[in-house]
Amino acid sequence: MTQHATDRPLRIVHVFRSPVGGLFRHVLDVARGQAELGHHVGILCDASTGGERAATALEELKPRLDLGLRRIAMGRNPGLSDLAATRAVRVFVEEAKPDIVHGHGSKGGAYARVPRLIDRNWPATVYTPHGGSFHYTTKSVSARAYMAAETMLARSTDIFLIESDYIARLARPVIGEKASQRIRVVRNGVSTAEFKPVPLEQDAGDLLYIGELRVLKGIDVLLRAVAQIAAGGRELSLLIVGAGPDERQLHDLVAELGLGNQVRFSPPQPIREALGQAGLMIVPSRAESLPYVVIEATAAAHPLVATNVGGIPEIFGPFADRLVPPDDSEALADAIEQLLSMPAPEKTEQAEALAGYVRENFSISEMVAGVLSGYREALTYRT
Repeated sequence: MTQHATDRPLRIVHVFRSPVGGLFRHVLDVARGQAELGHHVGILCDASTGGERAATALEELKPRLDLGLRRIAMGRNPGLSDLAATRAVRVFVEEAKPDIVHGHGSKGGAYARVPRLIDRNWPATVYTPHGGSFHYTTKSVSARAYMAAETMLARSTDIFLIESDYIARLARPVIGEKASQRIRVVRNGVSTAEFKPVPLEQDAGDLLYIGELRVLKGIDVLLRAVAQIAAGGRELSLLIVGAGPDERQLHDLVAELGLGNQVRFSPPQPIREALGQAGLMIVPSRAESLPYVVIEATAAAHPLVATNVGGIPEIFGPFADRLVPPDDSEALADAIEQLLSMPAPEKTEQAEALAGYVRENFSISEMVAGVLSGYREALTYRT
């Protein structure tokens, strides 16, 4: 679309579907960082999800978005509505005239890259999956369809900015050898302020889960672990913070396990507000990419039990032997009881050592720099 100099401010449009969770935080942090460095940024996302928290966050960022903020209807699953959404993306891009269209997540990645299949004048395209389609490991019809789409869209992707080595390994056989050469791993990062520990509230409980309420997150495994600990004579309180499609199912399981007096549900809230409400955070996931909640909790030196899945071992680095296997309520229960029984000085020392590793390897400034470096490389393929 334009001539590209390597030293001039870039025009960047971020496209993603739902303004929730780690993906949303990533886009906000990257967009804010890019704007602070003098680049011109725009955002296009779904209008029907995210609620008041997303609306507030986007409005706060809006003054920094030189290329504008637009929210349109985007369906979660593939359908006819995608035609209207793709047209809306085209209109926004034609108005914004960006150098880079950066798609996030499987749906945002599709909207950012499909037009390139038929329009060779489309801007340079960058894709960050945030796990997305690459979490599908089954041989189901839907999984095969998602993989076929990723294979096709790889041809219209200039650079893949993938958030973890784990997802990069899953992506390579899907997108092919040629496209794999354009994978760059840029890990999520947190700010310096987030390395300050969060003091516990006076009436803090025992355990905390924070995140989406869905089967993939393994909350059912955590509930069964809490029930097993209770059967051994130790009743622990558990605060579950979040929302999601499987919330009703989880309420039913709490009742079935007789945990009504031990488990409390709370709507989504910032993690640093939640950390002060329980002494030990649990991440019982069956699959992950590079979850922000783990980076945020470890940065705050908050005691944590997590499963050995996805990119979580990359966050733990030399301390990855502390992780527990997924889908194993007995192992999770043992790890919880062991950490709760650990003397306070030893627990603090363990948490601070992990925080030190995270401080050195997961910073926002490095994330923003890595993304911009990927953009500059993507532009070399479009000149």
